[in-house]
Amino acid sequence: MISDLIGKPGRLAVEALLPGLRHELGIDFVTANGENVAGGMGLTASTAEAMFKAGVDVITSGNHIWDKREMYQIIEHEERILRPLNYGTDGVPGKGWGVFHAEDGTEVAVLNFQGRTYMIPIENPFTEFDRLIDQASEPLPAVRIVDFHCELTSEKNAFGIYLDGRVSAVVGTHTHVPTADERIMPKGTAYQSDLGMVGPIHSVIGFDPATVVPRFINGLPTRFEVGTGPVVFNSCLIDVDAASGRAITVERVVRVFEV
Repeated sequence: MISDLIGKPGRLAVEALLPGLRHELGIDFVTANGENVAGGMGLTASTAEAMFKAGVDVITSGNHIWDKREMYQIIEHEERILRPLNYGTDGVPGKGWGVFHAEDGTEVAVLNFQGRTYMIPIENPFTEFDRLIDQASEPLPAVRIVDFHCELTSEKNAFGIYLDGRVSAVVGTHTHVPTADERIMPKGTAYQSDLGMVGPIHSVIGFDPATVVPRFINGLPTRFEVGTGPVVFNSCLIDVDAASGRAITVERVVRVFEV
């Protein structure tokens, strides 16, 4: 599971590193959060295709998936691009989950949810997960991967605990700062509060400090620009027992790419 890609530097790092990592680590399935890959905000058809060609199987997202209007139509037809499930279905394009096949043939359910604290007040992710499980026409595959796009670590912790034993992994995105709390919870679910980012190291969560720092000095609005320089590639590697869906191991995988 790859963290939020930040603009062109993030895309270039994934294109350069992911093919080799899939071979080196024997990876069967890859998710990546792509909501910030198009110029730092949003996703486009071309940037999504570049991610797929690099070896990403499913693109997850969050609140910025709506920043590029072209995605409203694309996400209706491209099943490999997910938006948070708890936006609901009333006039909202796209899907919040899907079932896909890993390289070894294993069925993998990928679910995308978004937190509500300090974010837009959409449906409750806790009860929406329950609704999905209860109303699914047939049981989801044993291997179930969740991207929880959320602001607060406490909300992420709570969601992980709530889903422990019911999914294979709950991994947080959105804050672009990796947490060092990767673990397997008591009932067999892998967890990490936030994956971090694939973006410039010497930046403010991926963006040029010159366009961000002034906001903290005088409060005036600025136009964020993606940073430059070496790129950190943050991700986590999860080994899951395909029969039970329980996680066996989870570890952070970090690389640095010189753009």
